[in-house]
Amino acid sequence: MNKTTPQQTAFAFLRITMGINFLGHGLVRFSKLNGFRDWMVTTFQDSLMPSFAVFAWGSVLPFVEFGIGLLLILGLFTYRASIAGAIVIIILLFGSTLIENWDWAGMQMIYGLFFYFLISNAEKNSWSIDNLIRDKNEN
Repeated sequence: MNKTTPQQTAFAFLRITMGINFLGHGLVRFSKLNGFRDWMVTTFQDSLMPSFAVFAWGSVLPFVEFGIGLLLILGLFTYRASIAGAIVIIILLFGSTLIENWDWAGMQMIYGLFFYFLISNAEKNSWSIDNLIRDKNEN
C-alpha cells in the first residue's frame, strides 16, 4: 500500500469542503424552492437575462448544487463533478456581472480557483470512490 502524500490529503479535504459547500447550498433551498426561484427572478428582473431563463435556472440550481456536492463528497466522478461545478460557477458569475454585483462576482472567482485546483490536480484524488473503482478494475 502506498503512503498518502500531503498533496493527496489536501486534495481530499478541498474536494470534501467544496462538496459540503455545494450540497449545503442545494439542500437548504429544497424546502424553500419557490421562494428561492422567486427571489432570483426579482433579483434579475432589470438585467439582460430573460425572466424565463432565470425562472428555469432558479428551479434546477438547487438540485444541480446538491448533486455536484454529493458527488464531490463521495469522490465519485470527481473530475466530471468538478467540471460541472466550474460550469455552474461560470453561469453564476455571468449572472452576477449582469446585475453588477461585484461582491458576488469576486466570491465566485474564488470558487473558480478552487475548481481549477480540483480539475488540474485530479490525479491526486486518492481518497475517493473513483480510486476504489480504478483499483478494483486494475486487479
